[in-house]
Amino acid sequence: MMQLGFVSAIVPELSLDQVLDLASTIGYQTVEVMCWPPSKADRRYAGITHLNVLELDESSVRRIRSKLEITGVSISGLGYYPNCLDHNIEQAEKSCEHLKKVIVAAPRLGLTQVNTFIGRDHTKSVDQNWPRMLETWKPIVELAEKQGVRIGIENCPMMFTADEWPGGKNLASSPAIWRRLFADLESPNLGLNYDPSHLVFQHMDYLAPMRQFIDRIFHVHAKDVRVDQHLLNEHGIFAHPNLYHFPKLPGLGDVQWGKFFSVLSDAGYRGAVCVEVEDRAYESSLEDRKASLAQSYRYLSQFLPV
Repeated sequence: MMQLGFVSAIVPELSLDQVLDLASTIGYQTVEVMCWPPSKADRRYAGITHLNVLELDESSVRRIRSKLEITGVSISGLGYYPNCLDHNIEQAEKSCEHLKKVIVAAPRLGLTQVNTFIGRDHTKSVDQNWPRMLETWKPIVELAEKQGVRIGIENCPMMFTADEWPGGKNLASSPAIWRRLFADLESPNLGLNYDPSHLVFQHMDYLAPMRQFIDRIFHVHAKDVRVDQHLLNEHGIFAHPNLYHFPKLPGLGDVQWGKFFSVLSDAGYRGAVCVEVEDRAYESSLEDRKASLAQSYRYLSQFLPV
């Protein structure tokens, strides 16, 4: 059956051991663990290092595996969400190199899942990005195949604020582009880390892709979003989406989670569903963020036999 978990980015001040203890205490079965290189974050929820793959020696592997066994919590995947097609070529190359290190680290922990973005030069069109995307991603996908790792691309457009305008910083935002990616990169190891909230604010059907792409849905994020029509009426669809759309905890936005899990389970998905907290109403303190995870667990548990 599906496993209910959360994305570790919401508790950056905790160690990996503390994250796993928190998950176990609340009742979560799994955690997506953030693996950014230790550095200063350039955006919210980035730059978080609960597992430093640059220091993953055999002693660390044994310790992590022991903690997983003690807590009864698994790791659903390793998460690192940079822009490997950044307009800044030097930064893009650094991101790609670290992503490769994350992919190599996964099987050392007995894992087969790494989640990330495809990326995008936000100053160029999809077609203009495509040749560079193929050149960048073919060797990454080949490495994943050799390591026995599946790459889950989150379908977030990354075009919420002025610095991400006009194209956004992640190509993989729509079914048409997913089909093109899968056809041109030709790898069974490339799929989706599916998040319904990113389709809601684009006014798209978030249920249909679960039927159409079930063989490519490797991992799932449970994040809700509220689109305020009065603000959309004020600013229009060409405005920065943060002017009219607001990430929320599951059950506090526009996603109908009963239908979501009904379709997802009927389609045959049996993997991890990880709560991703980006709700500003719960960010004022660590205790509030812990409470948001507990609230999300209580709400989503009604749809899953956890």
